[in-house]
This record gives sequence, C-alpha cells and structure tokens, in this order.
Amino acid sequence: MAPAEPIDLIRLEGEDNSVVVRITGKRPAPGRPGIDELVGEILVDTAFVRGTLATSVSPEDLTEWRETLDALDGGDDSTWREGGRAPELLVELDPDGERAHVTVADHAMSLTTVTATVTLTDEWFDEAYDRLDATLRAWPVEGALQG
Repeated sequence: MAPAEPIDLIRLEGEDNSVVVRITGKRPAPGRPGIDELVGEILVDTAFVRGTLATSVSPEDLTEWRETLDALDGGDDSTWREGGRAPELLVELDPDGERAHVTVADHAMSLTTVTATVTLTDEWFDEAYDRLDATLRAWPVEGALQG
C-alpha cells in the first residue's frame, strides 16, 4: 500500500534557498515491463526564482543517488543523473565544506538551468541517507540498491 503523504527523497536547504526532490507515487516504467519507477517533482525555491518540474526516478537513479551521497560525504563534487533522460542535479561544495551550490539542469524539456546555494551540515548527510532509506521503504522499486 502506498503512503498517503509524499516523501522528500532529496532536501537541500539554505537560509532562503531550497532544492527538493519530492516523491508522490509509483507507476510502471514506460517500455520496461515488470519495472516500476517513482514519480514526483523537483521544487526550487529562492528569493529570486521559484519553480516546479515533474520528474520520474528509476531504480538506477536511486542507486546513483546513494553513490552521489557517498561522493559528497567524501568531499567531492558530484552530479546525480548526469547526461540522462531526466533533469540532473549538480552539487558543488565550497572549499569550507559548509555550503553547496546546487544546480538543477533540465536539458531535455524546459532547457532551463537554475543554481541555488544551500547550507550543508554533518547532520545533513545522515538525514540524506535516512531520506533515501525511507523512500525505499515507502515506495519500494525492484532493482534499487538498498542501504
């Protein structure tokens, strides 16, 4: 049974800026019999720009998000879903490690790119892994790497 409430798979927030990937449901993946994908939206909210973009998240995307978190936790910049069919998320860390510049790039549909600066704390990484695990429990999909 699906949860009644959406789940935030990704939540990057600063004082006035946020980038959120919110999962709202699950459906069969088009052209992939027996495989489900998650559906939701990417929300960007800054003092300057606010927008929402529909997206889907494949089992491979969930595995790649865990790898992206591992890279970021190790101090490296990383891109989630780079060059793929869906909007990508580039996270570039400031040298001080306390902030990140998050770029959402939709190369396929809107041809729009937006960057927001957010704060990253040590607690953020634990919460990010917990969000991924909670998403996998609430909206399980075959083929996604479990934590």
